[in-house]
Amino acid sequence: MQKEKWFIKTKRADFEAIGRRYNVSPILARIIRNRDIIEDSDIDMYLNGNIDSMHSPWMFKDMDTAVEIINIKVNQHNKIRIICDYDIDGICSGFILLECLEKLGSDVDVVVPHRIEDGYGINEHLIKQAYDDGVDTIITCDNGIAAKSAIEYGKSLGMTIIITDHHEVPFEEKDGQKEYIIPNADAVINHKQFDCNYPFKELCGAAVAYKFIQALYETRGEDTYKLRYYLQFVAIATIGDVVDLVGENRVITKYGLDILRNTDNIGISALIDACGVEKESISSYSIGFVIGPCLNASGRLDTAKKAKDLLKSTDQNRASSLANDLKKLNDERKQMTEAGVADAIEIAKEFAEDKVLVIYLEDCHESIAGIIAGRVREKYNKPTFILTRTENCVKGSGRSIESYDMYSEMSKVKDLFIKFGGHKMAAGLSLDEKNVTLLRREINRLCPLTDLDLVPKIWIDMELPLQYITYNLVEELKRIEPFGKGNEKPCFAAKNIKIRKIMLLGDQGKVLKMELVAPTGHMFQGICFNKSQEFLSFIKEKYGSEEVKKLTRGIANDVDLKIIFYPNINTYNGRTTLQIVVQSFC
Repeated sequence: MQKEKWFIKTKRADFEAIGRRYNVSPILARIIRNRDIIEDSDIDMYLNGNIDSMHSPWMFKDMDTAVEIINIKVNQHNKIRIICDYDIDGICSGFILLECLEKLGSDVDVVVPHRIEDGYGINEHLIKQAYDDGVDTIITCDNGIAAKSAIEYGKSLGMTIIITDHHEVPFEEKDGQKEYIIPNADAVINHKQFDCNYPFKELCGAAVAYKFIQALYETRGEDTYKLRYYLQFVAIATIGDVVDLVGENRVITKYGLDILRNTDNIGISALIDACGVEKESISSYSIGFVIGPCLNASGRLDTAKKAKDLLKSTDQNRASSLANDLKKLNDERKQMTEAGVADAIEIAKEFAEDKVLVIYLEDCHESIAGIIAGRVREKYNKPTFILTRTENCVKGSGRSIESYDMYSEMSKVKDLFIKFGGHKMAAGLSLDEKNVTLLRREINRLCPLTDLDLVPKIWIDMELPLQYITYNLVEELKRIEPFGKGNEKPCFAAKNIKIRKIMLLGDQGKVLKMELVAPTGHMFQGICFNKSQEFLSFIKEKYGSEEVKKLTRGIANDVDLKIIFYPNINTYNGRTTLQIVVQSFC
């Protein structure tokens, strides 16, 4: 792995003035500016935004048409079928639509496609199945924008089809111009359409579904305030689908997490308990790395219907049983993933010169290809595709880096695919096995990345001497939570840090506890996760084995570090102390 490079953000503003205007410290003012939040209205939204400050759902293209259609279908008791995706965003989208339409007295059901048997998104098989079941109207959620031929088939059967989606609109490039391909549905609600006036373009599928229901309820004179209950599921989907936590997404997530901490949904409560998470301390991390993967695991290794049934559950025993099943599936998924990552890394060594990794794991379970791609991407900081053999073709998933628009680059070689879709940072695909080698060659031949693009970069908000870390600062930083993609946890740097002592904690010594001393003599407890061996190797290489021994014994040593860190408050046995979480060092 290439050595990371550190960069301090140097964006300028009158931080003192911003601090006075919004009653925040100059430190927080600098962090806000570093996130390119400049206009007063945007700063106010960032610090004080709430659900009432979100945009009207009527700004979506085709929203009025879609609402008018569904109002008629509900009143006439026409049979409606929701077809969602099998991932966390699709499951939450489908659940929101199903419950809210049921409360209007709709004749409605939901179908969650099987990942392997049906593949991603709506298709002719699912449409024919709906038609045979007497379904009059199909609503897609978290899919549909790339299903032009399937939608045409549904329309040929006389069906009404409404698309709600958030994925990129497919296009063909002719003479340097993009020609967008919009399915011929009765209504297409997707803010990514170039002629859609909804100003915030980063909503996930569940948020789009929520906006649709919000507009529908308004026209029927229903109490839209009660819909806020469903924002907890929009928050789960927003975090789980890794969309940017900016603008409305951040407001939704912040509000939704508050609801989750007091949720009365039997199913999600059972899953929280099964995962051993304290409800009152649920965070974006809890959703992204503990609870969310369990919801996703059902669609990966079994059927996503289990996750849907969990959210709909009204029986405590049934909910607990489903939650435990999902937890076990996720544990199994973790084991499979570790094996797949190890195999992928070995293959990646053969293609070390490639800027884009295309790795064919023939026997890998296709459901975990995206997770493996993400892990390999993290290790090498290269866009990564993981491909696996299926019964009829090769399927795969890709995960990208910020400087590589995966969907656009795939569009350059679209003739190699049977099917593909996605966005800048992630994609799914299928292709003939004979095209695997050709894909690797062509995607690299056309790759615009430079060597510098592939060097891992850490952007530091500011240099902050440790003596400026206070309880008040740590509390103030909570104002800009939740953190995640697009609203990353602030990153600070300090230099000339001495270490009095180190200790390895945990069964495998993956946690490194440190006593840090600032140049001023201020001492702090430090902790570093999952980098203990890397740290010891670094100290040994730079200072020698004797200095490592001194550190472990807590005696005077010559180690002097620069660190990247984030401050927090550690509570243990009723005692609270300031703690420095060390993220990197040199």
